[in-house]
Amino acid sequence: MFDKLENILMPVAVKLGQNKVLLAMRDGFLVTTPMIIIGSIFLLIANFPIPGWSEFFANIFGTGWESWVTRVSGSVFNMVGFFTCLGTAYSYAKSRNTDQIQAAAIAAIAFLILTPNKIMVEGLPDPVSGLSFEFLGTNGIFVGLVVAFVSVLVYGFATDKGWTIKMPDGVPPMVAKSFAALVPSGLVMFLFFIINIIFGISSFGNAFNFIFNVLQVPLRGMGNTLAAQIVYTVACTVFWFFGINGPSVANSVFGPILRVLTMENLDAYQAGHALPNIFTGPFTDFFTTFGGGGSTLSLVIVMMLFCKSKRIKSLGRLAIVPGIFGINEPIIFGLPVVLNPIIIVPFILTPLVNLLLSTLVTNLGIIPYTTGVQLPWTTPIGFSGYLATGSWVASVWQIALLALGCLIYYPFVKTLDKQYLADEAAAALANAQSEEISFDDLSFDEL
Repeated sequence: MFDKLENILMPVAVKLGQNKVLLAMRDGFLVTTPMIIIGSIFLLIANFPIPGWSEFFANIFGTGWESWVTRVSGSVFNMVGFFTCLGTAYSYAKSRNTDQIQAAAIAAIAFLILTPNKIMVEGLPDPVSGLSFEFLGTNGIFVGLVVAFVSVLVYGFATDKGWTIKMPDGVPPMVAKSFAALVPSGLVMFLFFIINIIFGISSFGNAFNFIFNVLQVPLRGMGNTLAAQIVYTVACTVFWFFGINGPSVANSVFGPILRVLTMENLDAYQAGHALPNIFTGPFTDFFTTFGGGGSTLSLVIVMMLFCKSKRIKSLGRLAIVPGIFGINEPIIFGLPVVLNPIIIVPFILTPLVNLLLSTLVTNLGIIPYTTGVQLPWTTPIGFSGYLATGSWVASVWQIALLALGCLIYYPFVKTLDKQYLADEAAAALANAQSEEISFDDLSFDEL
């Protein structure tokens, strides 16, 4: 059975892992990740969920001190769509052996060509010139992705066809590159010039409204369901079982959707509005898995506290510190979890139970929605629950799920423990028997 599953899953994982579009999308998001994490820290400072926090610092820095801090977070979150376009274009151009800098720059220009440049200001009868953060931020993520791929494809096509201006050999390389980029860049700009006119005369008004209503809203709705999260959770663990990094495969599909849902919560949190989405990146990271894929921190605790096999107990002690910070490769490949028919059941079941119960208690209002503040995935259990929601109840809930995971893993790990104990006993017996027969004991003195 496992061989048949592996034969089905391995080709899928290989194809997804080699798909240039999905890899560029993943790497494009990674460009924005450090900025978003740092921006989230500044946002937490301005809105730390402790009564009297704001008043305390107001006495030191004066009323309105939060605006200084949120200037940093706003600079990141209000531009995330633009930077997604830039990063994705750079990564996609690299995978297609196209000039990354020129391709990323022209993709950014194409994005701005589509961006409305008139803003209505309250109190003024006519719009003023400017770019609205409404389109540069979260609502621009999907437009940014589409623009990045189309612009790089057009740019690369023109370059491959040789539609470039070639300079003499004595011209400095950077000057030659800039002239070589003239025709491909002109084609990209002209294409998006036409696209902008088409959307401008349509009922949508601009490309952002079209993408948001036709693509982003349906995809967001699909991802913001329990069924989709179940598929995502099971896919991650099943791939890990076969030694494939599950999240890296599944996130190529679910990553953009979760990013949009997370940013929507963040926008609502900043504006003081009700948070719209249960399922976000922080919810997935901090309420379904603890210690890495399969929620293996529970597994490590059981290994340390309740197992007698030296192999399992020693591995548990080595893996506990990395596990607290979400790193579980020592367990995945050391226990191993990979292709282990005993561990596969709790490995899939534990994060699934965490997902279902966390969804239930969130719907019941026992724990709050995640605010959209993005934390490093290595943030330890307890701290992550509080920082992601602003409630210590969420931290207590994490500990409860961790304990429940221990109960789920316990009978399966004990079964494995008995097997390893028997193996260790057999190995010890074999060593003892080999020591009884030794050429060192032979003597020829009496012959």
